[in-house]
Amino acid sequence: MNIRNRSVNVRTLDSGLGVGKRTGNGITVKSQKELDRMMEAGSITGLTLLKLRDSIAAGMTTADMDAIAEREIRALGGIPAFKGYRGFPATLCISINEEIVHGIPGGRVIKELDIVGLDLGAIVDGMYGDSALTVSVGEPQQIVREQMETGRAALFAGIAQVRAGNRIGDVSAAVQVEIERRGNYGIVREYVGHGIGRNLHEEPQVPNFGSAGRGPLLRPGMAIAIEPMVNLGTNATRVLDDDWTVVTADGMPSVHFEHTVIVTEGDPVVSTKVE
Repeated sequence: MNIRNRSVNVRTLDSGLGVGKRTGNGITVKSQKELDRMMEAGSITGLTLLKLRDSIAAGMTTADMDAIAEREIRALGGIPAFKGYRGFPATLCISINEEIVHGIPGGRVIKELDIVGLDLGAIVDGMYGDSALTVSVGEPQQIVREQMETGRAALFAGIAQVRAGNRIGDVSAAVQVEIERRGNYGIVREYVGHGIGRNLHEEPQVPNFGSAGRGPLLRPGMAIAIEPMVNLGTNATRVLDDDWTVVTADGMPSVHFEHTVIVTEGDPVVSTKVE
């Protein structure tokens, strides 16, 4: 894929140059130039995740996966977004089984039937992409397969609501409804999606639960990261002693899916979707 050829047209932004606008509630509306760089960052993020998905195997360590992630991002012309962010020591957040998010790569050996969350981001010319997926090492049990399908479907239900004139609550409600109609899952509440653009985390917050018709208005040129986290048990969480890794309080598996999505005058554009 020619990453430099990916672009998105947001016609309400009258300039393809410089820096976009900031709304009164701290949400950024990007310029055409910024959106084009976000498309590049999204491509690098998405392609790196596909590389990791295709590379993972029992017997590898989580540090092995992190090395692949950093090598791939840099080879594609990006900068790892997570490495050094608030002190995070790696390129990849890798979270296994009961780990929900923010797992730190190291010497842990990946085993057959592990459920592995892969979360990473890339920077191009100061603009960010952020995405995550969950994979099974080997053929998962039916209950876990359904959990993974639920997380993926919830993500795309939320993406479908990313339209100018809708509100963040429409996105959040769609995610929640899709999860709840598929089973009695725990929807993580302490950790949510977010605005993204010139920074990895911007306003607004994008919860995976909520009421339609509420929250900030979606405007062309905004970008958000939607990231459902779906637990097989309850929604309760706790943080390990490393002050990063978030796990389910009951030890049940969790899955995590995420895309960066740009608001346009028409259909949503998913910058990190490359397949």
